[in-house]
Amino acid sequence: MFEKGWVIKPAGGVTGEAFLALHNNEKLFIKRNSSPFLAVLSAEGIVPKLVWTKRLENGDVITAQQWIKGRKLEPEDMNCDRVAKLLNKIHRSKPLLSMMRRLGKTPVFPETLLMHLEKNVDDALKNNPTFQKAHHYLKTNISRMKPIDWAVCHGDMNHNNWMLTDQDELYLIDWESAIIGDPAFDIGPLLYWYVPENEWNNWLKMYGLSLTDEVRIRLKWYAYYQTLLSIQFFKNIGRNEDSIYWLEYLEKIK
Repeated sequence: MFEKGWVIKPAGGVTGEAFLALHNNEKLFIKRNSSPFLAVLSAEGIVPKLVWTKRLENGDVITAQQWIKGRKLEPEDMNCDRVAKLLNKIHRSKPLLSMMRRLGKTPVFPETLLMHLEKNVDDALKNNPTFQKAHHYLKTNISRMKPIDWAVCHGDMNHNNWMLTDQDELYLIDWESAIIGDPAFDIGPLLYWYVPENEWNNWLKMYGLSLTDEVRIRLKWYAYYQTLLSIQFFKNIGRNEDSIYWLEYLEKIK
């Protein structure tokens, strides 16, 4: 895959599938089995430039992207117009939606998400009163979860997935959890996790959405859903402190 002289180093991350490739003054970000529509994300300016893609004999796909100098956004950075506007651009992108459909992706309804959650949460969490309260909200409000329109949703609004380069370019990386869904799938967790409630109207105005009662229900539904998934995810990979943190956070969702 690489000529002699290249040095490959782990680039961190939860999955261990990301690497930094170095050769003289050239640096590339290498990842195994990245999102299959990375080329469209690159063309839209949503992720760093895609340099090349190669398929290995075992079927794995390796992608190389431009290595960027910069930093991950801090939690307080999420409450800014640039984040809102980039997310709006993503949700309104026709090329992204078209590519997802060509890949055979179909809209994911809340009923499907709830079934997935119930199937993948262990018994200990199901018996937790805090979980049960959130799960009750999901079940009782599912009939009100009518999306305004379908969009490509990133699926993981953790602030660590937002990168600001030294050239002042903002990117949203790690698209492995992307789905076709309700834009609230992304907006709900972002607002609940990072933006004070008294500033939601301003953030949503920058995004281009009004905070109606129905929108508020959708935002809360997806905030609950994504938080519950995070609890089980961190539990599964042995990061119990993170799992406990998100379980305690459930109590803060009003």
